[in-house]
Amino acid sequence: MKFNLKNAFFSILILITIPLVIALFVDNDYNVENEILIQQPKAVVFDYVKSLRNQDKFSKWANIDPNIKKSYSGTDRTAGFVSAWESDHPEVGKGEQEIIKITEGQRIDFEFRFFEPFAGVYSGYMITEAVSAAETKVRWGFGGRMDYPFNLMLLTSSFQNTMKKDFGIGLQNLKEQLEPNTN
Repeated sequence: MKFNLKNAFFSILILITIPLVIALFVDNDYNVENEILIQQPKAVVFDYVKSLRNQDKFSKWANIDPNIKKSYSGTDRTAGFVSAWESDHPEVGKGEQEIIKITEGQRIDFEFRFFEPFAGVYSGYMITEAVSAAETKVRWGFGGRMDYPFNLMLLTSSFQNTMKKDFGIGLQNLKEQLEPNTN
């Protein structure tokens, strides 16, 4: 009997230890990005996406709850502008997004602060690149960090695929808004 308990103990110890050792070798940082090509000049696209109020029109998350409560502070299209939201919908929750930096004509950097249903601070960005005089590639991304041992979930979680898909939906909405005559 003693021998079996000893084997069971070591088996359980190995089952716990293996994932913890694997997590030591998994990157803690992650980045999710999606992109789309829009038939509009870069200046037109950039001017539209640098507004957080416009982002409310194409972002998948801003359109999940029709009863979402929104508030704004600062001057839109400038660093320091904050768009806050509050919703009872579990996919939306409560949080805020702040424009951290604008590299005019090229990139907007955001900080997301989530309060409910989970707390966290994450970075995001939108990048516009001219493909031709009348075509612009828009890249929308989001990054963060999962500390050890939770970083192991990055290997098994569908979180990154879901985020990429959601960015794709938002980018398709953006395309439809900026290309009204091509639908």
